[in-house]
Amino acid sequence: MKRVIYFGALLTAALMAAGTAQKVETPIKIGVALAQTSNTALLGQEQVIGARFAEKYLNARGGINGTAFKLVFQDAAGDENSAINAFQNLINKERVVGIVGPTLSQQAFAADPIAERAKVPVLGPSNTAKGIPQIGDFIARVSAPVAVVAPNAVKQALKLDPKIKKVAVLYAQNDAFSVSETGTFQETAKAQGLTLATVQKFQTTDTDFTTQVTSVLNADADLVIISGLAADGGNLVKQLRQLGYKGLIIGGNGLNTSNMFPVCQKLCDGVIIAQAYSPAQPSAANQVFVKDYRAQYKKDPPQFAAQAYAGVQVMVEALKVIDRKKKLSTWDLDDLRVALNKQILLGKYNTPLGPISFDKEGEVNQREFYVAQIRMKDAKTGSFVYLK
Repeated sequence: MKRVIYFGALLTAALMAAGTAQKVETPIKIGVALAQTSNTALLGQEQVIGARFAEKYLNARGGINGTAFKLVFQDAAGDENSAINAFQNLINKERVVGIVGPTLSQQAFAADPIAERAKVPVLGPSNTAKGIPQIGDFIARVSAPVAVVAPNAVKQALKLDPKIKKVAVLYAQNDAFSVSETGTFQETAKAQGLTLATVQKFQTTDTDFTTQVTSVLNADADLVIISGLAADGGNLVKQLRQLGYKGLIIGGNGLNTSNMFPVCQKLCDGVIIAQAYSPAQPSAANQVFVKDYRAQYKKDPPQFAAQAYAGVQVMVEALKVIDRKKKLSTWDLDDLRVALNKQILLGKYNTPLGPISFDKEGEVNQREFYVAQIRMKDAKTGSFVYLK
């Protein structure tokens, strides 16, 4: 009897061990965890459009060596818990090979470690705060770090108005990206010989900025720099103008969306924003992207859409390389995730952002950056005019 029980236990253990090996499902599933709800959705909606556009466009051109892939979306909203839940569902329930997301750096610091522990590659489409790639070996980003992009806006403001001397800095203290970005802005302002006349904090959930605006006006600032998100940032721009501020305004990357236009309306006009993308980027990959995007959406693609598209594109192109060596359908899921992460870091990609690659930590290598100024046509519509 003991011998039967013993061999039965061995058989059960063997079956359980065999069951732990997860074969790859087809079509290949790539996870997308972006903000579809909350105030962060003003950014996330553009990212979802960019990712869906990539899915349609790349599959129409053969997908992964003739086999279609599938994007699986989870709403990461605008908070850490939503991002964590989205990552857990994509990794454990949907069994995706990799994840593009989340929208905010604040979320990435919370959710990325989950993917790191599971050895699932992540590409951050808009996580520009300092320290994101250093979260782990499986974390990379297609979004250039704020330390590289943000200084260009300050330098451009000084070109437009060389008389600028005093700067007011305002930032969302409850958002990791805004805290990181304002540090870069403040360092750049000091390096350019400018005086920080006042530094004001706010929350991304705030709607009344009377106290902060009053401090700006009392400081007699020549330039205002805002690090926040589209909703709070747009309201802050509006209230600055309504209460009498006449000088230049720089918006950080969180304000880099046309979804801000309905918030501050005509008062958005003139806001300067540094960008990691331009529809005028001359690469063939971008010009094809812009042409098709305009045909479908009747407007130029924004940065957040282009970066989300690039995130999906990088994963697909890396999977194509792996598939040529060994068909994806024959892989164990865990092994494919590891192989995908390795190939992402090895590859070079011609994306709408221009040519990009990654260093060994997962930091994006990108050559070209831009500065745009918002020009409003009326209370609802406007555009980003790229400055030289």
